[in-house]
Amino acid sequence: MHDLPAPSAQALAHSERLADLIRREIRAGGGALPFSRYMELCLYSPGLGYYSAGSQKFGAAGDFVTAPEISTLFGRCLARTCSGVLAELGRGDILEFGAGTGTLAATLLAELEGLGRLPEQYLILERSGELRNRQRETLRRMAPRLFERIAWLDGLPEGGFRGVLLANEVLDAMPVERFRWNDGGIERFHVECQGDAFGWCVREAHDADLVAAIRRLENDPGLLPGYVSEINLLLSPWLQGIAGVLERGLLLLVDYGYPRREYYHPQRRGGTLMCHYRHRAHENPFLWPGLQDITAHVDFTAVAAAAELDVLGYTNQAYFLLDCGLDGLLQAAGPTDSVSYLRQAQEAKSLILPGEMGERFKCIGLGRGLEDPVPGFRGHDFRYRL
Repeated sequence: MHDLPAPSAQALAHSERLADLIRREIRAGGGALPFSRYMELCLYSPGLGYYSAGSQKFGAAGDFVTAPEISTLFGRCLARTCSGVLAELGRGDILEFGAGTGTLAATLLAELEGLGRLPEQYLILERSGELRNRQRETLRRMAPRLFERIAWLDGLPEGGFRGVLLANEVLDAMPVERFRWNDGGIERFHVECQGDAFGWCVREAHDADLVAAIRRLENDPGLLPGYVSEINLLLSPWLQGIAGVLERGLLLLVDYGYPRREYYHPQRRGGTLMCHYRHRAHENPFLWPGLQDITAHVDFTAVAAAAELDVLGYTNQAYFLLDCGLDGLLQAAGPTDSVSYLRQAQEAKSLILPGEMGERFKCIGLGRGLEDPVPGFRGHDFRYRL
């Protein structure tokens, strides 16, 4: 890890406080914790976890850049999807999960105002108090006229939701189980203390839900002896909770991942676990707990199967944004304003080129009670790959 920039003394002290909490829980758990619990503590421990503490996460000064921060073109395209759904419904709300800095919300509201299709309310479900504060600052600055339409939630609405639910790079941050397949035997990865540091500890899997979920993958050709990967047991209850409150509308999920046949491919025998620190990616989840992001790719076949909603479309980010009019928005920036056009053209390349975000990121639309084609999925629809 010599190529990673060293954290400050203050950041290291913060990390050590979280590490000490994890050590105590490991001792209380008999010497080892399932990796899913370790990941949850690293990301979401109140006041200490990566998403719960006050460090800069997004943008050039943080650890990674998301599409809404790369360009407003992303949010303006998504506004076309929201506008189409809201037009079919006649009225409705937008609910965004994990709204990051609030940039996507501000961009969506501004564009929807211009399209004459504002939602009745823009709801944000954010579990991080620190990020809520940043979102309020961003939205007061970028969308002051529309701020009264915005409300923050502690949980899902009671029911009867009509409108659009958005989750951009949310699923990849859900804690996952890590497992190893050995000729029909299943081993579960745990985390143990190795001196003052943390390390892997592999034990036979006994959790009934975990074993059953992995057994359902048994016929996948990728599961050769020694195959290591991840599985998200939180995905199904999360999606079912959304299905339970969605009366009519769209759930749009944007994230990096694969359909199952690619997720558990023989060439991906080490899994998809990845960490991000200061715009550098690496594979050590035990480095500086609380200071780095820990993610796993999304199994979109599992998303489609667990949702209890209609699968309205599945495609990559490039095709989605182009179907939402990315090229038209880009052309509108030029040629009279060549500086703006060139800047936005470069941003667009980051969003749609295969070597950037265009192919790695996928979009899936799940819904109920919609009949019109959903903008974003009208051109290239890859549902057959699920």
